[in-house]
Amino acid sequence: MRRRSPATPLTDHMEKGTTKSQHSRLVVLGLLCVFFWGFLLYFHFVVIGGRSFHDYSEQINPISSDSRVSESIRVNRPIDTSTTNNNHEDNNDHEEEVENRNNKDSVVAEPKKAQPDPVIEPKTDDFVKPQPDPVMEQKTDDFVKPQSDPVMEQRTDDFVKPRSDPVTEQGTAEFSKPKEFPFMKALRTVENTSDPCGGRYVYVHDLPSRFNEDMLKQCRSLSKWTNMCKFTTNAGLGPPLENTEGVFSEKGWYATNQFAVDVIFSNRMKQYECLTEDSSLAAAIFVPFYAGFDIARYLWGYNISMRDAASLDLVDWLQKRPEWEIMGGKDHFLVAGRITWDFRRLSEEETDWGNKLLFLPAAKNMSMLVVESSPWNANDFAIPYPTYFHPSNDAEVFAWQDRMMGLDRKWLFCFAGAPRPDNPKSIRGQIIDQCRSSKVGKLLECDLGESKCHSPSSIMQMFQSSVFCLQPQGDSYTRRSAFDSMLAGCIPVFFHPGSAYTQYTWHLPKNYTKYSVFIPEDDLRKKGISLEERLGQIPAEQVKAMREEVIKMIPRLIYADPRSKLDSHKDAFDVSVQAIINKVTRLRKDVMEGRTNDDFIEELSWKYALLDEGEYVGVHEWDPFFSKPKPNDGKVESDGSSAEAAKNSWKNEQRDHS
Repeated sequence: MRRRSPATPLTDHMEKGTTKSQHSRLVVLGLLCVFFWGFLLYFHFVVIGGRSFHDYSEQINPISSDSRVSESIRVNRPIDTSTTNNNHEDNNDHEEEVENRNNKDSVVAEPKKAQPDPVIEPKTDDFVKPQPDPVMEQKTDDFVKPQSDPVMEQRTDDFVKPRSDPVTEQGTAEFSKPKEFPFMKALRTVENTSDPCGGRYVYVHDLPSRFNEDMLKQCRSLSKWTNMCKFTTNAGLGPPLENTEGVFSEKGWYATNQFAVDVIFSNRMKQYECLTEDSSLAAAIFVPFYAGFDIARYLWGYNISMRDAASLDLVDWLQKRPEWEIMGGKDHFLVAGRITWDFRRLSEEETDWGNKLLFLPAAKNMSMLVVESSPWNANDFAIPYPTYFHPSNDAEVFAWQDRMMGLDRKWLFCFAGAPRPDNPKSIRGQIIDQCRSSKVGKLLECDLGESKCHSPSSIMQMFQSSVFCLQPQGDSYTRRSAFDSMLAGCIPVFFHPGSAYTQYTWHLPKNYTKYSVFIPEDDLRKKGISLEERLGQIPAEQVKAMREEVIKMIPRLIYADPRSKLDSHKDAFDVSVQAIINKVTRLRKDVMEGRTNDDFIEELSWKYALLDEGEYVGVHEWDPFFSKPKPNDGKVESDGSSAEAAKNSWKNEQRDHS
């Protein structure tokens, strides 16, 4: 029998064992690889990726942990998981399996930590991306470390710390600190209760003499028909009046020309108690330009270049001054003793009347005081014509008022003036006819040549003996006679609101019925009413009250002697200066408080001074008196007719009361 070799079974056994051991090792190595890669993927995507995501979430919305989960859901909800790569899903599933196995096989149990919602984790990984992405990492770093990107740093700082924005800081500072204006120093003078001039200071420009005094040296050239040299004496008051008939009081009466306000006002300003050489304290700035005398020299026989020369020269001089820069001239004012139409030439045609001073852009900022203003423009203001009475103290005023109260007035009404046959709209013809035919009416008819109308004594004597003084329009809206009559205690009767009511709003009561009677022109022109009947129907008590009001107003309507000053009365000069100061002060306060007057309609300027506080411009009973005809309606344009009236007034200048 042949024996089996012993090596054979061993070899077989070894081959079988070797095969079995190799298979086990492969399984173990495979499991180790799976565990290693699973752990590595878990550490990378869950631990590191989750921390970056939560850091980012905290940077954007630093709220509680529960809220962070909700915020993560809100942020990742828009991602469409249906479009996610399948390999990502397999990796995530495998990562969860390895994580669960590790937790189960752990020997030392760790405290349970709040784990991200397994439903959210894949969405988080999708947002972060499983592979390192340098672009995404850079963006994450930008949010975590804003200093790495200067542009992003500025935006992050702006969002987190607004204080770092210099523009914001500047705006906040400007808002919290009141803005300083160049005129603040002047406004603060009002707060000094120990200063009687606080808020009332006036600065006077030191103009070259060609704008004022040189004109007086050439006084013969100031009027075509009148030698103005005698009327510029006595500080502009003219020669003293003789009181041979006892009509005047003993002192204070002068033969004053009706167009002499330029020099009277300027000399009166020299006595103003609150003058200052520091323009920063000034509530207003006076320009002593003799505008009325200037235009009087060149109205007849001179071209427009000569008529405009001094006005253009003045504006050029003023605009170079530092005082002008403070408000662009809106705190400046000047005086012209003529009607506004002499300074409102409508075109550059040589045949047009006057100069264009009040149409110059710079002059539109200034205030110009004239004896008659325009109803349709806002840069001129009416002040009274000068009368013959210029008291130097209060006693002279009181004595005159007492005398006017005690007079016996035998005439119901009177009129001093000449007819206007060339003007079909004039009602002077009807007034003259009624004065002639009435037993209680007195007429002082004025005409060319010698006339009692040229005698101040005759005029004042008639006014003093009359209850009512008729004051129709002259060549323009206004006339000096209205102020002479009120000086005599005579109640004025006006036929057009532009003759007084819309003109002298600084000096006359707003309620015109307190001191005057208004009879519309059409009542005479179309209705033919009787003046004697209308005036005779006014009760005696009402007449007495009106006369008392007129006499009480006298100080406000006269110009005191420029070489002196009244103590207890405000004269026409004082009232005018205070009105200008009030106007400038209101304007400055509006500028400080950012108020604008965008709704102002310049063509309705005449209405604004008639309004009470809080009232708005609307329909007014006097609208028909100030309606401006359109150029194409076949009528003469209003400004043009006013300029023609101004031209006619020059032709009749020698009629002091025409």
